[in-house]
Amino acid sequence: MAESWPYRAGGAVRWLWQRRGIWLRGAILAVILLNLAPARARLQPEPPQRVQTAHPILCMHTRLVDEVEDWKIWHTLRMVREMGATAIVELFPWAYIQPREGVYDWHHPDRIIRLARQQGLTVIARLGVVPAWARPDPRLQPTSLNYLAPERYADYAAFVAAFAARYRGEVTHIIPWNEPNLYFEWGFRRVTPEEYVEFLKLVYQAAHAANPEVQILGAALAPTLEPEDGANGMSDLIYLRRIYEAGGGAYFDALAVHTYGFTSPPDDPPAPDRLNFRRAELLFDIMRAFGDADKPIYITESSWNDHPRWTHAVRPSQRIEYTLAALRYAESTWQTVRNLCFWFFRAPTLYRNYMDGYAFVTVGFRPRPIYEEVRRWALGEREVP
Repeated sequence: MAESWPYRAGGAVRWLWQRRGIWLRGAILAVILLNLAPARARLQPEPPQRVQTAHPILCMHTRLVDEVEDWKIWHTLRMVREMGATAIVELFPWAYIQPREGVYDWHHPDRIIRLARQQGLTVIARLGVVPAWARPDPRLQPTSLNYLAPERYADYAAFVAAFAARYRGEVTHIIPWNEPNLYFEWGFRRVTPEEYVEFLKLVYQAAHAANPEVQILGAALAPTLEPEDGANGMSDLIYLRRIYEAGGGAYFDALAVHTYGFTSPPDDPPAPDRLNFRRAELLFDIMRAFGDADKPIYITESSWNDHPRWTHAVRPSQRIEYTLAALRYAESTWQTVRNLCFWFFRAPTLYRNYMDGYAFVTVGFRPRPIYEEVRRWALGEREVP
C-alpha cells in the first residue's frame, strides 16, 4: 500500500514536490493558486436601459478605446447614463480597425457601440489614427500615427464609408478627423483649409453613399491663437472662415466645436484674442455670415481642469461652478447646440500629469465631486443659480 500513494489523488503532487526542482514546485503552486482564485464574473445580459435626465444637452467624451475588459467598458457607460448624460464621444482608431489594407477587425467598436446603445446612449464616433500601411515607409520617411498624405484620402474615405455602413441605425454622427488646424494632428504636415475641404468632400460623399442617414460633423477645430501662418497651427476662426470660402459648408451636416474655459468663467465675453468658453460664439458668427446659422452644432470637447499644479487650472469648487453655469448657458442661449460634451469622463490609467485634472471619475471608478454635482443637476436635483 505504501508504494501506491504517489498515484492516489493528492499523493502525486506530494511526490513531485519532494522529487522535483524549484521550477516545478513553482509551476504546481501557480496552478493551485489559479484554481483557488475566483473567476471574474461575466457580463450578464440585461434589458435595454433608458437615460433619465432633465437636461439632454449633457454629453461626455469617453476613453474606452484602450480598455480591454468588457466589464470596465460596461461600468463606465453605466456611470455615464446614471450621471444623466445622453451621449458619448469616442475615438475609434482606423489603425485598430483596419490593421492591414482590405482587412477589417470590428470586434472592439462592436462591443463599445453595442454596450453604449444598451445603456441608452447616443454614440458620436470620432475616426482617426492612420494605420502603418497607409503611411510612408518609415525607412524612407519616418512619420507619426497622425500622418495622412493626400494620396491616402480616398483610403480614409473608404474606411469612414465602411464604418457608416456597418453601424447604420446604431451610429448616426461621425467626426472625420480631429483638430485639423493643428499641425500635430496631421503628423506635422501643414494642411490648408482648402486642402481640408477636398479631404472632407471625399469623406462626405463616400459616407453618404454608404449610409444616407449619417451626419458628418465637420471642423472639430482646436481653439488656438496661432496666426494664419503659425508654427504650430492656425487660428480656429481663420481656419473656419477659409473652409467656408472654399465651399466646405456643403460637406458637413453639423459643426463640431471645441471650447475650453481654461481659467475664465463661462460668462467671460468672447474676443478673437482670448481663449474661453464663449469663443464658440465667434465660430457661430462665421456660420451666420455664410448663411449657415441653422446648421446643428455639437460641442464635442469642453471642460475646466482642476489639477493642483497646472497654471491653466481652476480650483475644484470653481470647476463645479463653471461647468454647471456653462451647461445652463449653452442650454438656454445656444439654440442650435445639440450636445455639450465634456473632456473627459475616465481614463483607463493615470496620465500622471495635468491631464488627470480633466477626469470626472477616477481610474478606480470613484466619482469625483464634479461627477456628483453634474449628476444632481442633470437629474433635476440641483438648480444652478
